[in-house]
Amino acid sequence: MRLFISFLFLLCSNFIWCQSIKDSWKVGFSYGTGNAIKNTDYTYTNSSYKVLFYKKWRTYKGIDFSFFFGPEYNHASHQLLNFYFVKPETPNYEAKRDAFMQLKTINEGVLQLGMTVQKKIGKRSAIYVLGSISPMLTDTETERLSKGFAFCDILALGYALDLKYFALDVRPSFRHTSNAGLNTSNAGFNTKNIELGIVFPL
Repeated sequence: MRLFISFLFLLCSNFIWCQSIKDSWKVGFSYGTGNAIKNTDYTYTNSSYKVLFYKKWRTYKGIDFSFFFGPEYNHASHQLLNFYFVKPETPNYEAKRDAFMQLKTINEGVLQLGMTVQKKIGKRSAIYVLGSISPMLTDTETERLSKGFAFCDILALGYALDLKYFALDVRPSFRHTSNAGLNTSNAGFNTKNIELGIVFPL
């Protein structure tokens, strides 16, 4: 939690400082899909919809550093496969096993907060690394994550193609959700995803 608060403070400070830099903002719209990294404990598939606002912080030796923020809606389907995951020492464990092994729909609202590091590899194309640590609300209790407040962490490698008036964007990513031990269930979900998007200068 301290790390998250420090990150948020740093992010906000840099956004305020960035107002003095004469560089346009950008807005991106993306759709993503993914599923759980192969395991025998559970299934998890998801679709995400994002609107992200980007602001360049600085350029150093041809590498662009930018911050971004924006809302994400994530819709997922999940089912527990290994009922032994819910241990007998868990209160009312038999009923919880029965409940958690049913196929569930999960809705997640995320405030994306992160940074990109981008390098041009041609006249109109670039590659970048994206990282984010973002607060999230989830509406469904599962054996791996309690209902309510949690965090969504993303690490991605992306490719952008500039088409003059907008840019096309594609990025495979690793996504992890957990609540940092703030609630009872905290094993979280690990998924591999791919996102396709379009980015416009403002």
